[in-house]
This record gives sequence, structure tokens and C-alpha cells, in this order.
Amino acid sequence: MSATVSSPLREAPQYEEFYGFVQSPFTLAPDPRFLYLSESHDAALHLLLQSIRRREGIVVLTGDIGTGKTTVCRSVLERLDMTSFTSLLLNPFLSVEELLREILLDFGVVSREAVRSGRVAAATKHELVSTLHEFLTSLVPIGGSGVLIIDEAQHLSPQVLEEIRVLSNLETNQSKLLQIVLVGQLNLLDVLGTPAVRKLDQRISLRAVLQPLTRADVEAYIGHRLSVARGSSSVTFDARALDLIHAFSKGVPRVFNLLCDRALMLGARFGLRVITTDVVTEAAGSLGLRAPRTRTQAWAQGALRWAPIAAAILALLAALLLFAPLHRLVDASLPAVRAPSMRTFSPPPLPAVELAAL
Repeated sequence: MSATVSSPLREAPQYEEFYGFVQSPFTLAPDPRFLYLSESHDAALHLLLQSIRRREGIVVLTGDIGTGKTTVCRSVLERLDMTSFTSLLLNPFLSVEELLREILLDFGVVSREAVRSGRVAAATKHELVSTLHEFLTSLVPIGGSGVLIIDEAQHLSPQVLEEIRVLSNLETNQSKLLQIVLVGQLNLLDVLGTPAVRKLDQRISLRAVLQPLTRADVEAYIGHRLSVARGSSSVTFDARALDLIHAFSKGVPRVFNLLCDRALMLGARFGLRVITTDVVTEAAGSLGLRAPRTRTQAWAQGALRWAPIAAAILALLAALLLFAPLHRLVDASLPAVRAPSMRTFSPPPLPAVELAAL
């Protein structure tokens, strides 16, 4: 930390009070009011709303951890009209019967007490599906439909995924009675691509993916959050601090929130109205975030990794260059050797032998 934040002036109040926020601007709760619509978030929101209103059946929303999937889903629910009966399931570790009971509970078909005890608690899967079908059919005269959103869907069991496929078949001759949105991390696409759930994968009409935010998005995101909390005029982040926040977070909104929240705590503690890189660095350290590598550091690390290979290549080239003149020198110093000719050799004459001597 720099000298400007080396020691506190006094026992600081909560930073929301110090900066005059009406609420925490960087809460981790999926409040739709704080949703910043980057290019990919805006596209995903509109695609989900369009597919639900067109009653396309099953759609999928994926994104890396902390990219704002749940917030987008809550924003979708807020924008639906009164003819849409909605169910948002945040617990994917459910049996088929538990899934059906939760849907009926959210739609208002059964009460919580009936789910915990009584006939609903002992109902079979067939009875639960029949009850759901009857309810959805009753919505047709008023132009209504059911919307089911399941978060963390990458953890759903194959049995539940198969039941979701069956539920997607609830329809009239004209449209689906239940719109299903599966929300999960990027590996949800791998789960849906397995042979066990191939039939479900074939029924997916739309796939939307949330991307990490860019550096320009970071500045707009933070400004939007400060504005919603009504404190955008009481504190600012300088440009280099924003660069550092983007580098630390790698464009993930959840990390923005954690980092900015800690930075504002430190800022209020030391009475700062401008959040600098020193504050962001200390906030990142308190969260255990690794310092982002600069381009020079990345180049140096890459150079060190390739250094042994480069040294071996240079040594080989040097040996080849040295071998060539030595080879010519050896050739020049040796005397020429003439190859023997077969024509220069003739066998000695045999001695004459007289028959008389034998």
C-alpha cells in the first residue's frame, strides 16, 4: 500500500454509510436490478425471453462459474407476464418425485404442508405427472403456460434428465405446455452430449453462452452498480485500478463484486474517494487472488521454458558448423592412395618338370 493508505484516520463506519450507498453495490445476491447487460448477457436474455414466448420447449444457458447465469434467469422471470406460471429450482440434487413436487409447489397447485405430509407426499410419479398435466392444460383457455428453470443443471442425474425430456412432451396440437430452461456451467454441454441423454439433447431448440466481460465492460459494469446503489458520485475507481480489476478477475463478474467490495471497505477505512491500484492490490491479497502476469513476465516465463531446447539447438548448429571445415582439413592432409590395378599382377611361371626325373 502507498503512504496515502498506510494508516487509518479513525475507526471507520461501514463503507455503505461512508459513501452514502442505499445498499451494497457489489452484493453477490442475484438481484436483477444490478444486472449489467454486456453484449453476450443482453443476447442471452433476449434469446431466452423469445424462446419462452414462442414456446419452443427446451433451451439451454451456459457460462463459466460466476458469469451471472442465475441473475440472468431472475431477470427473465421478472420480465414474464402474468400468464406465465414459473418455477425456479436451485437444487439439482433431486429425485424425479421431488422434482415434480417442487414444480407443483412453485406453480401453486399444492401447498408446502401437502408436500411435507398427506397424499402429495405419498403420490406416485404417475399421479404427480398427471396432476401437472391437468394444471397446464387448464392454462390453455387463458393463453397461459408453465416455465421451469433449473439452475446448476450439470448436476442433474440421468433419471431426472430423462424425466425432463418426458415433461417436454406435454403439449397441445399447437404448442408446448411447459417451457424448460436448463442453466449450468460449460460442462453441461458435455453432459447433454452423452449417449444416455441423446434424446433430450435432440429436443433443445436454443443454446446461449455467457462470455467473460471485456475491459470496457468492467468500467461500465462498476459504474452501473454504483449508480443503482446511488453512490456513483461519492467514489470512483481510477483507470489503472480498473485495468487491475479486469486482470485479477479475468472478466468474471463474481470476482469483480468480491474485489470491489473489499476495495471499498479499504477505501472507507482510510477515507479515500478514489480507489487506486494500491487499494485494489491489497484487496486482492486479502481474497487470495494471484497477481496477474504482465506481458513482460509472460514473455520471460515462456523464454525460460524454451531456453533448454533453444540451447540444445544452438549447440547442434555450432557442432555442424565446426565439423564442416574440420572435415575439409582432414581430406586435404591425407596423401592420395592409388587403387591397385588387376592388370599389374601376373602369376610366376611354373618350373619345367621333365618326365624322366619322375
